[in-house]
Amino acid sequence: MTDRILNQPLFLLLMGIGSLAMFVPAAHATLLGSHYEARSFFYAGLLGFLVVVMVGLAMSSRQRKRGEMGNLLALFAGFSLLPLLLALPFYEALRTTSYLNAYVEMVSSLSTTGATLFEPERLSPTLHLWRAMVGWLGGLLMWVAAAAILAPLNLGGFEVTATAAPGQSDILHGRFERADPQRRILRVTAKLFPIYAGLTLALWIMLAVSGDRPLVALCHAMSVMATSGISPIGGVQEHGSAITGEVVMAMFMLFALSRLTFSTDTLNSKQRGIPTDPEFRLGILMVIGVPLLLFLRHWLGSYSMDEEQNLLLALRALWGGVFTTLSFLTTTGFESAEWGTARDWSGLNTPGLIFLGLAMVGGGVATTAGGVKLLRVWALYLNGLREMEKLVHPSSVGHSVGNSRRVRKQGAYIAWIFFMLFALSLTAFSLVFAAFGSSFENALVISVAALSTTGPLISLAPETEIVLTDLAPAAKLVFCGGMVLGRLEMLAIIALLSSDIWRR
Repeated sequence: MTDRILNQPLFLLLMGIGSLAMFVPAAHATLLGSHYEARSFFYAGLLGFLVVVMVGLAMSSRQRKRGEMGNLLALFAGFSLLPLLLALPFYEALRTTSYLNAYVEMVSSLSTTGATLFEPERLSPTLHLWRAMVGWLGGLLMWVAAAAILAPLNLGGFEVTATAAPGQSDILHGRFERADPQRRILRVTAKLFPIYAGLTLALWIMLAVSGDRPLVALCHAMSVMATSGISPIGGVQEHGSAITGEVVMAMFMLFALSRLTFSTDTLNSKQRGIPTDPEFRLGILMVIGVPLLLFLRHWLGSYSMDEEQNLLLALRALWGGVFTTLSFLTTTGFESAEWGTARDWSGLNTPGLIFLGLAMVGGGVATTAGGVKLLRVWALYLNGLREMEKLVHPSSVGHSVGNSRRVRKQGAYIAWIFFMLFALSLTAFSLVFAAFGSSFENALVISVAALSTTGPLISLAPETEIVLTDLAPAAKLVFCGGMVLGRLEMLAIIALLSSDIWRR
């Protein structure tokens, strides 16, 4: 019986998981005495589960051909069509919004973008819990899909690596080709789910002990692990754990800088783990370097007033820059409570451009972070370094040493192709949003937020907060398309369009 259930199509399994997840907010609403919300989630979950069971029974005797591209298509359907089901209880429970707005909210949550159309006061605690849960499940889906679906197809950043990546020309390559795709997904899920859930539980307990309310601590814990930036109180500026909570969250945000922080499936015998990982080292360099530049910008002028007072102010400004930089680099999007101090210290009134740049760089390959990814930036850096060496010694022969061995021979070329595709996508979406009536600045911010899956950019990057509910219905659907494209990346969409799956 279990094997028959697990052998169902991936999209059907995702629908079943989404339907069963609705019973958690139903129980939460029942405990709070909100029976209408409880019924909305319970009936939607029951209806979805019955549909999944009936479709599964109808397809149980059907022989289907398993393939990597079929799972990639199911992943695309999961991010674009599954929110139609997830939005149903949200729409019924809220009762003061359109179904389109509920769908946009669920696409934003599932893709770990975290952009919201609603003020925190408008949503009940149960709806905040549902948003955070959907984002958390979307992060888990990306952890699993990276190793089980994207890596065997050399997508999602693995196209840049030479070895030490599932799906590349290593020992794992032959094993992945022989393994059944469905079995591989289940095996990877069984390995990563306990780690993902355990880290979330640990962060929840730490935030609760630090002073956050249980629901706020849980939502923030799930949002940090999924890099969704979803908060029931509109951010971490007003949370009860203060700087202690930010320090704890920053420690767990490091998991979005490199996959080696939580899994060894990209580690080979030539590597020594985190200390030699180029993604983690480049991410730490940016987390330290950007705040230091902001910190030192007006150091002399600020320090000359009151030495004792400015020492404490300087430490607060430095921490505000470190936390906010790490948050946007991992595409989480939480703003530190001390970011205002850091901004005033540096003298920058409009730091939105810094946020946009950090979000576009993004986190590590095969993590929940979005953006261009640190490994691609590293590959472009190595290529630029080699070109400068050739300017000095035109006849020199390049060679791979140390961390550069992880990048394949054509890695920089492929990384540059992806970067150009990202730039073209950014241009196209900016033009579309501008055509729908947004200003150039707002169109650019919305496009970067969607393609980098960093929703909080919409409220923090521009001088005036962008209200998503003011967008035209067509613009909201384009925004959903941008979030799905940013989550799966353009190369995966091209692989879907050019595959032979449509010929069948």
